[in-house]
Amino acid sequence: MAALVPQVVQIAGTAPTANAASAGGDTVPTGDRTWIHVTNGSGSSVTVTIATPGTVSGLAIADVTVAIPAGTGKDIGPLTTALFGDNAAITYSATTSVTVAALSI
Repeated sequence: MAALVPQVVQIAGTAPTANAASAGGDTVPTGDRTWIHVTNGSGSSVTVTIATPGTVSGLAIADVTVAIPAGTGKDIGPLTTALFGDNAAITYSATTSVTVAALSI
């Protein structure tokens, strides 16, 4: 599991660096202005799951799942502390040709 560090988006422009998605998952520090961009370069859809460790009135909050179609990318967020805790735990249904960048403003 890799700990991703959010890259701060600058007003003059930012060319984010993406990392290969880790087979064991990744973590990202959370915040109201933090998100991830996942790019799926494979030939099949990939599902990204972000664990929600909290409960409401004793009931578990459902994990967030996002399908990323083949050959596309999506921004996912904000990754708020209230929903995901101090570090969001992210897993992928497949990691071949999948990259992820953590971003914040």
